[in-house]
Amino acid sequence: MVVLFVPVLLAFMGFAVDYGRLYMIRAELQTAANAAALASAARLAGFDAALDLASESANLAVGEAGGFANKIDYGGRTIGGGDTLTSTVEEPQYFETAGDATGTSDGSAGTGTAPARHVRITLAAQAPTVFFRFLPLGQEGRVDVRVSAVAGASAPLCVACGIEPIVIAAPDATETTDFGFVAGTRYTLGFTCNGQPQPQPVAGSVQRIPYLLLNRYDLDSEVPEQTQGFRIGLSGLPGNVSELKSCVNITTPETIWETAAAVACNQNNVPGVVRGFTCGLANRFESGVYSGCETVQDSDVWSQSVIPDSDLTDTDDYQTTYAGNTRRVITIAIAETLADPTAITILGFRQFLLNPVANTTNINPLDNNGRFLVTYVGSPVPLRAGRVSGCPAPVAVGPGKVVLHQ
Repeated sequence: MVVLFVPVLLAFMGFAVDYGRLYMIRAELQTAANAAALASAARLAGFDAALDLASESANLAVGEAGGFANKIDYGGRTIGGGDTLTSTVEEPQYFETAGDATGTSDGSAGTGTAPARHVRITLAAQAPTVFFRFLPLGQEGRVDVRVSAVAGASAPLCVACGIEPIVIAAPDATETTDFGFVAGTRYTLGFTCNGQPQPQPVAGSVQRIPYLLLNRYDLDSEVPEQTQGFRIGLSGLPGNVSELKSCVNITTPETIWETAAAVACNQNNVPGVVRGFTCGLANRFESGVYSGCETVQDSDVWSQSVIPDSDLTDTDDYQTTYAGNTRRVITIAIAETLADPTAITILGFRQFLLNPVANTTNINPLDNNGRFLVTYVGSPVPLRAGRVSGCPAPVAVGPGKVVLHQ
């Protein structure tokens, strides 16, 4: 009996080894597809050139550049190689909606008027086998393995993290899609001041929109207050274990930054933390410290921590002519009113593209009224982090974050 069962036992053991290797290769392919889909979806920022950037990012997740590519077959083989284990990386497919991306349709978004918001990545491999060769169907010693992953923007966020903590009042709070802003229209954002004369819009914009800084002063940080403002202008709210310090919540009434209260308009000046903020914004256009911003402590150090936008074109046509890395896109909280700076109700979040002052390649961070030019673009750019939960009702419109759909 023992002699009879030994071959059967060995056969089962052999098949278990082959099955284990197949499942391992499939899992490694799926991990690589997930990574490529997430990397690609993060670049889908609503402009036409984003498709090329998204494809480039997807390839970085499975390519050999840098030596950190996701690999298969015990992590030893590069995906897309063709020696004893052939694998392929199919062209990414782009979709407008998550439903289309998780369905069976081919990707066509981004080729016309509809911007791509979701991507499907498909990887395939011929996994080698040993013991399956003894079966009639497995004599080639190869089993086809195919996986896909779909990633894209989530539902609009109720809690937005890593954004710029400035707040503006909606021109029309009853219009919940754009709050009265017009896509492709240039506005002047200027720090709120009291009395007369009210500052004028910067040339080339339709109107001046007053803003205030939300209270995100981190008392536990060793970074000086004005430098905190600079850091936020440079790259948005830094990560923190406390959501109250790194995020803005639609459901929580907000207060303004204590040392950034509105001043009299005739002073022609802004608080120091606001000056730090606008100096940080200037570094989204150029490296190094902007002339006049040297007074911000450690600005020379922090300014080296990020890179400027790769496209400094002065444009109001975000979708068709912008082709940068979204460093110039800022996400702003929209409030019903700024009348009571101790209890500001946030309605949602919308995004604007920073534009340089006329005849220059940057904003003017030393403007006496804290003014800078922006173009309203809606909410196309995925945020770094946030939550869709926590609001009394789901948010209908606004930026999301990158998530795996499938």
